[in-house]
Amino acid sequence: MHSLIRSALRRGGLRATTASLAVGAVVAAGLAVAAPAGATAATGTSQADAHRAGTRHVCARPTQPHQMACLALVRTDAVQPHAFSLGAVSADATPSGYGPGDLQSAYGLPANGGAGQTIAIVDAQDDPNAESDLATYRAQYGLPACTTANGCFQKIDQNGGSNYPTPDTGWAGEISLDVDMVSAVAPNAHILLVEASSANMSDLGAAVNQAVAQGAKFVSNSYGGPEDATDTTSDSQYFNHPGVAITVSSGDSGYGTEYPAASQYVTAVGGTSLTPDSSSRGWSESVWGSSFGGNGAGSGCSSYDPKPSWQTDSGCSARTVADVSAVADPATGVAVYQTYGGSGWAVYGGTSASSPIIAGVYADAGTPGASDYPARYPYAHTGALNDVTSGANGTCSPSYLCTAGPGYDGPTGLGTPNGLTAFTAS
Repeated sequence: MHSLIRSALRRGGLRATTASLAVGAVVAAGLAVAAPAGATAATGTSQADAHRAGTRHVCARPTQPHQMACLALVRTDAVQPHAFSLGAVSADATPSGYGPGDLQSAYGLPANGGAGQTIAIVDAQDDPNAESDLATYRAQYGLPACTTANGCFQKIDQNGGSNYPTPDTGWAGEISLDVDMVSAVAPNAHILLVEASSANMSDLGAAVNQAVAQGAKFVSNSYGGPEDATDTTSDSQYFNHPGVAITVSSGDSGYGTEYPAASQYVTAVGGTSLTPDSSSRGWSESVWGSSFGGNGAGSGCSSYDPKPSWQTDSGCSARTVADVSAVADPATGVAVYQTYGGSGWAVYGGTSASSPIIAGVYADAGTPGASDYPARYPYAHTGALNDVTSGANGTCSPSYLCTAGPGYDGPTGLGTPNGLTAFTAS
């Protein structure tokens, strides 16, 4: 039986990675094997592939100034987990999409990271099933329990209390993605979920300030909206927190900048397509997107925010997005468990995945310096990152703002984590 499965996997050109193999049921006259959503036969995934994969945004797009949208994408065609059986032989399949072991392998991360740290997740609206869904995700992958009862998980409103906002099925999907990715990358960290009253920047910003006031040294923000002239005011009100690593998704619409990723005080996180290969690393990455644009990781030159001192690229005199990146392509997506608005296991992508991943890497690396802006750390350790050199998210000039190449580029920044050195205080 197992030899049949291995043979089927070889014929499909797939590699069974840790915690990401979904095996189909034996049907009728033959063996049906379901591929993990994260595995593809080719290195990198084209935008056409992503369209064929079938995705939808879980949140509505902004309809008014200063309104943000979450940046989570869910696969609509993803293979759902189920068991296979034949006679007396049976086994439980693992969920489709990459799990903690895959992400730790791809980015050289410890399996027990995050101890002693608190990572805050800032989102809008309420997910009433956040804690119970998180418990299912962590149990699936053998991660330590993270509950209110044991002090690991806490959910608060933007004022620090328990007057939670109105539940929303779209933002609930975002919340599930965020807490699951933090768990995957920093399984021993505490999780603080701060729910803003609305998707307006003023409420989300108040939630960021509340997260910092609660003592979190790592704050992930997986949302964005159009830039405008008030962004520098929002910078000073909500994101100027020395000693705190604030990560923000760069966007899911291809070339073009969004706020708050364009804030000079945050780590803007771009996105990649992540695929297993036969290299010594075992993985390869390319830009999530295509030269046609319209979908993929956001990047570009800010229209309003000044350039931080640690950025030295010459084609943009203002703030350049992004700084670093991680997997975001839904076609090479991650496993997420969500029941409020979802039916359990699903495959997610978007730079909503890469932001909490990088927040978790910062937490694994240790507490930032009290007066530091941790966004500068990767710029001091460029050799400690996986340089992504292929792919594009649109067409632009100068080309590095939308096209990958050696060294810094817009869609992937300086690259993806290769251990913790690039995220550690100098």
